[in-house]
Amino acid sequence: MTASPADRSVAQFFNDRFSIDEAAMESLLGAALARGGDFAELFFEHKRSGAISFEDQRVKSSHAALSQGVGVRVVRGDAIGYAFTEDLSLDAMRRAAAAAAQISDGDGSPGPVDVTARDYEADRYAVPAPTGAAPLADKVDLIRRADEAARRYHPSIARVDVSFVDEEKRVMVATSDGALVSDLQPLLRFNVGCLSEVEESRRTARWGGGGRLGMEYFETHTPAALAEEAARQAVLQQDARDAPAGSFPVVLAAGDSGILLHEAVGHGLEADFNRKKTSNYTDRVGKPVASELVTVIDDATVQNSRGSINVDDEGAPARRNLLIEDGVLAGYMQDRISGRHYAVGSSGNGRRQSFRHYPMPRMTNTYMTPGESDPEDLVRRVDFGVYCKAFSGGQVNISNGDFVFSVTEGYLIEGGRITAPIRDVNLIGNGPDVLSKVSGVGHDFALSDGRWTCGKDGQSVPVGVGIPTVLIDAVTVGGTQVHGGMRA
Repeated sequence: MTASPADRSVAQFFNDRFSIDEAAMESLLGAALARGGDFAELFFEHKRSGAISFEDQRVKSSHAALSQGVGVRVVRGDAIGYAFTEDLSLDAMRRAAAAAAQISDGDGSPGPVDVTARDYEADRYAVPAPTGAAPLADKVDLIRRADEAARRYHPSIARVDVSFVDEEKRVMVATSDGALVSDLQPLLRFNVGCLSEVEESRRTARWGGGGRLGMEYFETHTPAALAEEAARQAVLQQDARDAPAGSFPVVLAAGDSGILLHEAVGHGLEADFNRKKTSNYTDRVGKPVASELVTVIDDATVQNSRGSINVDDEGAPARRNLLIEDGVLAGYMQDRISGRHYAVGSSGNGRRQSFRHYPMPRMTNTYMTPGESDPEDLVRRVDFGVYCKAFSGGQVNISNGDFVFSVTEGYLIEGGRITAPIRDVNLIGNGPDVLSKVSGVGHDFALSDGRWTCGKDGQSVPVGVGIPTVLIDAVTVGGTQVHGGMRA
């Protein structure tokens, strides 16, 4: 394997700026293990971030920030001692290591800790045009172009809000079992919100995208196209009918609908919930949990995707992990602690929000693989149902898999055809139950553009979602109209 230039430069960055070399890290790891911990880890982070907010045809705010620090974790059994400091002097880091070591109460003699730089196979987000090098005026110009395009789209567009958020994060992980890895992680998100006003009716929509990319993102995703999509969704809602209420067949459109899979299924497959026996997937590896048409992957290796990583936040290499295969549960997403519990090792899913947080099993890019059906044939199989194209998010009860999702763009299916747009649509159901009712999977897989952020236990991390067109035989639709009153 060949080390990435970014990997080498990050390690050199920390050494040059803070005198954090291998000798310093070995000393700190020794201090962290001084009371008898089983394992210790140092997570260094230096992040540059920027954000521009545009409202009412002017820049409302613009700011840039730098943050840096180190988190020290000591593991004893399943117990975690964690401390962090924003001061990267050796004395401050030693104090943090001593604080994390308090999880153990012995007199450890860990012996010498030797860390050696390890390479990873590929850089999954090499960026030819870093956002940090782009002039502020260029970013504002992109925002103004989005604002103008949205307002041109339709005379009812009364307000446009645009945001441009970007960061470049350098991370370095040193572990007491000798690993030393580092990475430079870019991230970009461009969002457009539109308000359509017609007399007393006000309808809003948001759209955007991004990923682990730089300014080159806008070569394939123009500000005008992103803005027009937000405006289209807002205007569409003006003529939308109220959603039906009841249990109906639902067709999920390819791409953004993967958020339902992420919430309703993905969280339940994170290993810590299963290790603690709080997931409805606990002790079900090797057993059917979905229709035979369903295969689910968590894949951190997708080039430039928002959820992709070269290495996870414990220093493990990123992987493509099979979760469900032909309806059978194949495995969980593992961090170091859960991987040891299950005797399978880490799956490269140990992630954290920042150096202020300890890692836990988290999704990266989670998706359902394509099937063999024609997407249009799946719609034709539905006499009366709902077609869901875009979502604003949802929530799930991990212990039983119950979920609720808000659909921001949905349509009726009548007589095998997509007809009228509908609004105020909620999908209500149970993850395993819904997956068991999948009766058709399209060949048109799509990964959502990079706009999703996942929350868990107070921590947020960027993720990707994806899905082909999928037909589910019955899902509870929370609407305001009785089925019979919705027919044309």
